[in-house]
Amino acid sequence: MKKALRITGIALGLVVVFVGTFLLYWRLRPNRAEVDKSLALETWEAVSDGTHNSNTDMAFFKGYFYLVHASSPYHFATPECKLVVRRSKDAKTWEELSRVNVPGEDIRDPKFLVMNDRLFLYVLKSVDFEAEPYATAYLVSDDGKKWSAMKDMEPKGWLFWRPRTRDGKTWYLAAYWHEHGKSALLKSTDGERWEVVSVIMEGERVDETDIEFLPDGRMISTQRLEYSDSLFGDARASTGIRVSAPPYTSWAGIEDHATRLDGPALFGYRGKIYAIGRRNPYAPGPVNYYGSIFDKKRTSLWLVTPERLVFLSDVPSAGDTSYAGFVIKGDALYFSYYTSDVARDYPWIMGMLSQSPIMMAKLELPSLEKLAVEKGRQGAR
Repeated sequence: MKKALRITGIALGLVVVFVGTFLLYWRLRPNRAEVDKSLALETWEAVSDGTHNSNTDMAFFKGYFYLVHASSPYHFATPECKLVVRRSKDAKTWEELSRVNVPGEDIRDPKFLVMNDRLFLYVLKSVDFEAEPYATAYLVSDDGKKWSAMKDMEPKGWLFWRPRTRDGKTWYLAAYWHEHGKSALLKSTDGERWEVVSVIMEGERVDETDIEFLPDGRMISTQRLEYSDSLFGDARASTGIRVSAPPYTSWAGIEDHATRLDGPALFGYRGKIYAIGRRNPYAPGPVNYYGSIFDKKRTSLWLVTPERLVFLSDVPSAGDTSYAGFVIKGDALYFSYYTSDVARDYPWIMGMLSQSPIMMAKLELPSLEKLAVEKGRQGAR
């Protein structure tokens, strides 16, 4: 009996030492983000208040940069989560304007739309601890300080992403179904009433989807493809890339396995489409397939083509990170994102439970274009 207890004690001790060693390693592991120096990227903290800040978006409205982000004790859904709206003349010094919350519920994934001299704010509501939103709601403001009463969005069940327009009259956005499994294209002329145009993609765990217009009028989209909700990720996890020609009623495309592009933010510049989104900087394996809570994450810049994703550069980031917003002013790209401590390289789960600042970044788009041409040539060899 004593021998059995001694063996059990030794075994438990070894487990504690093993787990403790891994936790210490994860805690102290230095960051190895691959930031391409040719971009001359500028980054600075916009918000650092000791909370878990996340889920950003940006807009330029009435002469100001506007920033919205979630503020919470941790990544997971909680009624304590709120959205904070700020503005700035230079994207460096930010003034808090307002806070938005849903009593008794979680709120996240905000998206701005500037239309008819008003600022729309679309938000996702959730009650599930694992942050599975069930509905989109919206508010409207003239100044970002005072907001209309929150209204649930129609059609119900669709979780809205970022609106886009070519002519300033008809707006489109991608949305994914609250139970996952499909994403769709919606359109509107007033920002309040949206109708489904087409289904972009259907399949196992189709999730966050974004869109952008190609120069010839076609539309390109990316989809976060989870395939399962395993804590270790899924060997099939990838990024969908699909394209549609006007009137955008049918879509075709591929799956790309360069990453699972979580939190996609697509934008166009001089005929090319780029994305800011989450990268999985490792070779996938049994406990760290894309989407695993036990491995590293980055916020990264990508070239998006109908044939593939091309990795361009990380930005300083680690742990729980990404979900960018952006504003293009001339040839300069300003973008927001969130991240865990950039001096370390936490696994995703540690980042979810840690504080995270909102970061701002700026780069000159011609340098991004040059890098895209170089990386595109390398990938074509």
